[in-house]
Amino acid sequence: MSAWAAKRFWQAASAEPCDGGFTVRLDARPVKTPAKQPLVLPSLAMAQAVATEWDAQHGLIKPDTMPLTRAANSAIDKVAPQFDGVVGEIANYGTTDLLCYRATDPQPLIDRQAAGWGPLLDWARDALGAPLAVTYGVIPISQPAASLARLRDHVAGHSPFHLAALHDLVAISGSLVLGLAVAHQRLTGDQAFGLSRIDEKWQSELWGEDEDAAALEALRQEAFLTAERFYTLCG
Repeated sequence: MSAWAAKRFWQAASAEPCDGGFTVRLDARPVKTPAKQPLVLPSLAMAQAVATEWDAQHGLIKPDTMPLTRAANSAIDKVAPQFDGVVGEIANYGTTDLLCYRATDPQPLIDRQAAGWGPLLDWARDALGAPLAVTYGVIPISQPAASLARLRDHVAGHSPFHLAALHDLVAISGSLVLGLAVAHQRLTGDQAFGLSRIDEKWQSELWGEDEDAAALEALRQEAFLTAERFYTLCG
């Protein structure tokens, strides 16, 4: 029976050592990915967290309530087989990093962006060896080739599991620098997400909060924090 059966068939999920790492068993059955690969996880903490997601299922299995399991599946079935392509996709965010594109007005928003984003670009320059240029407006600018190469090297140094988490940190925030800052523990997930939403926060302060937009924002934040947690669980 597939681990992704429609209804719960097991009594208890457990985290156990296995060849190459740790796995989750549903009673005696090891969990497999949707591509039928063994679910081999890099840390006991991750295996325990994934087992908890399986134990929380009652009746019909709801994959959308199992974000850590889905991230692990993605690392095994999608990231590992096309590692270089995923590295390139993530690293490409450095060419148009959110932190490099500033508002042209009003001045309070310009100041808020500078205060929030400037220190992170300083960190990228000093800690990552990757100075990036800043512009005002939305017209694309070129970034130093050496900086982009260094950023790519930082991305490529991740395992497939770390890379799966980094992908979401970068894609949700729109910033390679913010994603790497969370990975390097320069920022918490909450801090990084807040910095990625400076423009949206400004607009809501100016015009008031839209209920639908706020609900979507909450979902983005939840996904971002899940990616941070998954990265940490990789060990």
